[in-house]
This record gives sequence, structure tokens and C-alpha cells, in this order.
Amino acid sequence: MSIPTLIFRAIRWSAWDGWEEGLEHVDVRPADGGLDLSGVVIAREGEIEFGLSYRLKLDALWHTKEVLLRTTSGHALHLESDGRGHWRENGKDQPGLQGCIDIDIQATPLTNTLPIRRLGLETGESMDIRLCYIEVPGLTVAPANQRYTALEAGSLYRFESLESGFTADLPVDEDGFVLDYPELFKRLG
Repeated sequence: MSIPTLIFRAIRWSAWDGWEEGLEHVDVRPADGGLDLSGVVIAREGEIEFGLSYRLKLDALWHTKEVLLRTTSGHALHLESDGRGHWRENGKDQPGLQGCIDIDIQATPLTNTLPIRRLGLETGESMDIRLCYIEVPGLTVAPANQRYTALEAGSLYRFESLESGFTADLPVDEDGFVLDYPELFKRLG
């Protein structure tokens, strides 16, 4: 599933319990044969309220090439990837992230779209992936193992965290962007 058919669009989600608990805005733009995704999240993790801005650069095959994150409290993270599982964090090689292709930013449903689009699963097909899980608001990054299953290819996918056992069924729009993430996020507009 390549990127060139996508045009500029804006997407917004609120926290499942309402915008007072969290709100996100992301701009999706074609750039350099891939995508440039820029977003802002205002949310709460437990008792900690935070603001987060992020920018993701993807190639034409939905591989993450660059990740820039910054919180309003001053935490920052810069990840770069060759798209084949080799990562640099703030300019330093990260062998612990070896084999990770995608990223998962804890505070947004946006990053679920990356493996959904990249894998191109057919209905009933599953795939286990290793990715960079980014905790927010501290912006720590660690490898994680997840599974995606196409319940209805192009419209409904099951996400599973293989470490915690957490599971969610994610409806997506025609471009593979998450509509609702039950109990966590819901699409606005």
C-alpha cells in the first residue's frame, strides 16, 4: 500500500472520555515520495498533564525514517532509521532497537496506522512485529513486540501487545487511519 495516492489532510482525535482529558491534531502531507506527519497532543497520563509535538517522516513503503518529539516540559527525542531496523537516538547508534521497523507513540492512535498500511494484510492474516515503543511524557524508547490481524482488510484490525496481552479492535478509514481506539481515543469530525 503505497503513499502517493494520499493528499494533504488533517485528523483529530479526543480522549475516549472527552476532549478535557486529551486532544490531538495531526497534519498528513505527501513529501519527498513519502509522508510527513506533524501532530500536537494535549493529554494526561495518570496524574501528569502534558503537551507533546511530534513529526514523523515516512518513505513510500510506510517505513519510519525519522521521528522528532518534544514535550512542553522540555523532554526531546530524535530517532533516525534506515527503514530496515537500524536506529540512531539523538545521534547515537541503538543496537537495542535492532530489528524494529515501526514506532508506537503511547499518546496517539496515529502510529497504529504505520504497520497497518506497511503490512498490507489480507482478511484473516496476522503478523508479529518488533517496534520502537515511545513512552510519554518521559520520551523513553524501548523495543516492543506486537501483533496485527486483519479482521476485515481495509476496515478493521486487531492490535495485540505481546508483552502485556492488551488487545483492541481498531476500525480504520479508507486510508488506514484509526477511527476509534475503544476506551482510549475517538475520531472527531
